[in-house]
Amino acid sequence: MPPLRRPNEGLLARVNFPLYSIEMLSSRHVLVAGGGGSAKTGVANGFEIYEIYHNGDRFVAEEVVRHETGPSVVMNCAVRSDGRRSFLVAGQESHCQMYLVNTKIIDENGVAGKAADGEEKTTTRQRRTSVRQNQNSGIEEIPQEAPPRRLSFDIKPSDSVQTDFLDREPIQRVVRLSLDCKVMATGGTDGRLRLWNFPRMTKLRDIAAHSKELDDLDFSPDGKLVVSIAKDGLGVIWDVASGKEAGTLTWQPPEGVKYLFKRCRFGVIEDKKNKCRLFTLANPLGKSGKQRGFLQQWDPETGTLQRAIGVDESLSALCVRDDGRFVALGTMFSGTVSIHIAFSLQRVLHIPNAHSMFVTGLQFLPVLSSDGPAISSDAEAAVLSISVDNRICIHSLQYRRKFPQLISFKRNSKKNFLNLLFLFLSDTLPAWAAIILIVVMLFLTFMLCSFMGL
Repeated sequence: MPPLRRPNEGLLARVNFPLYSIEMLSSRHVLVAGGGGSAKTGVANGFEIYEIYHNGDRFVAEEVVRHETGPSVVMNCAVRSDGRRSFLVAGQESHCQMYLVNTKIIDENGVAGKAADGEEKTTTRQRRTSVRQNQNSGIEEIPQEAPPRRLSFDIKPSDSVQTDFLDREPIQRVVRLSLDCKVMATGGTDGRLRLWNFPRMTKLRDIAAHSKELDDLDFSPDGKLVVSIAKDGLGVIWDVASGKEAGTLTWQPPEGVKYLFKRCRFGVIEDKKNKCRLFTLANPLGKSGKQRGFLQQWDPETGTLQRAIGVDESLSALCVRDDGRFVALGTMFSGTVSIHIAFSLQRVLHIPNAHSMFVTGLQFLPVLSSDGPAISSDAEAAVLSISVDNRICIHSLQYRRKFPQLISFKRNSKKNFLNLLFLFLSDTLPAWAAIILIVVMLFLTFMLCSFMGL
């Protein structure tokens, strides 16, 4: 059975508005976005940026910047860097707003900016204590001493472009940026996939991709492909250069129940250059009794389904770690989060009721980064989750084997070599399959030694 979360994990931070999108801004800074909409409810709209670190016992989050977007709620966003500066693009109703994100060093007193009501404003706050959930399910503050100087961010609105043109209530549903930060993809309620030159925000292609509104998009790691899924039930892979269809995701749902794709994400394959996998979530359409949702793995070159596992409820969020090793998913009704091995889809961590409402976004803490070292902790993997319950939570997978003992093993030790072999196989195969494979290998080794007279 996959391990459950430890008592001192869970709540990382709490904001005062519903959360809909989450992105890693750097190797240790996370950006969350959302809001209460244009109605005068007193609920803010905008972004929050937190710095995350591990204090030797647990993960801690410190608020760095809050940027309010006036009456415009942020339902989706994407972040990329071109090596010189970072770009943030955000869906605000029918438009996509681009922001320039510049880093700066501030002193312990912080700086503040003021803006008139209804306008966007950014506030750089003095370091605030984070919160965590203790063993008695209470909330306690963790006092932190602010260092003399620290990294902060300056968010400035730049270009804005209309990305959805439905006659009635056009809304941008999703935006993604290619890894090289040269192409932006948007999709909305009019069912069209639009590709844009970035950061110039000029239209590159306008594709009649779907008959109903899009739910999700994603670029392949090399930027040559983009996948789109929509409420018409289709999942289509497109060639970015030509704008033509490169493949269609087809599968046979169980018991003849109609399923719709919900989320899609590409992931690299470890130690294989120019190779990737495609992951999707699929949910039963409408009231289909106790039909399960599915986590699916595809070959994007052929559009064939390679693996699929069922989950006991509908699914709402999906992410893949930057090294392609782990996949995380969130559920619709119970707010559950789980981590799976990307190769086999084997579940290795299960966090029931991580949120009180459906999970709206997930992001792994990076392990590969060009802007600094990854966060050092005692976890093999850690994933952040958000929800409309206003909470940011973190869930960590502890090492499933004693790595320090294996790293220090003697090279001529047969016992330690077998332990290392079992560790590798159990990380990529189910335990029963790894044991059978090891037995077969030992038998073949014995036969070979007997044949050679050893």
